[in-house]
Amino acid sequence: MAMRNLFKRKVTSLILQTRRDSQSGASSSSVAQEEEGLKGPQVVLENTYQLAPKDSQKFPTKKAEDIMKNVFLTHLLDSKFSSDTCKNLTTQITETVKTQVKAELGNNNRFKVVVLVMIGANYGQGARVASRCLWYPQYDRFAQYEYHNESLFAVGIVYWCLLRMSFISLQLLNLKHSDTT
Repeated sequence: MAMRNLFKRKVTSLILQTRRDSQSGASSSSVAQEEEGLKGPQVVLENTYQLAPKDSQKFPTKKAEDIMKNVFLTHLLDSKFSSDTCKNLTTQITETVKTQVKAELGNNNRFKVVVLVMIGANYGQGARVASRCLWYPQYDRFAQYEYHNESLFAVGIVYWCLLRMSFISLQLLNLKHSDTT
């Protein structure tokens, strides 16, 4: 019984839709013919948005390395390793490098500057620093600098990443949609 009612509703809606289309089709075709006579040649406009950054907006890795070198030397030249002082030095160096890199590179809203600084004790052991991130190799860049003295080592990395907000927001929407279904 329920299937019969569903079938009747679908058939009725199809009949009504066909009637509406046939009635609107006759009137809209005459209006379209009148509009064609009034219009001139159609103007095609170019897109005004830019997907890729300009060549002048490339990340100068040498300048960023020089900035990190100067900041590391001014803050760490005669420093001894202490966990309390190095914790504060790490945040201070990170903020200084970030502000100087942003000032050097100008206001470029399409890129995100991320600075990572690590300071550790130098007891003659080996240490490796690694980091991972999503990367767009045509535009994203990084610069790094290492500093060593008798009691500590420091590693600084500056990432210069193109903001892809539309891609990120689409991915987040897809994740939210998949969570609800």
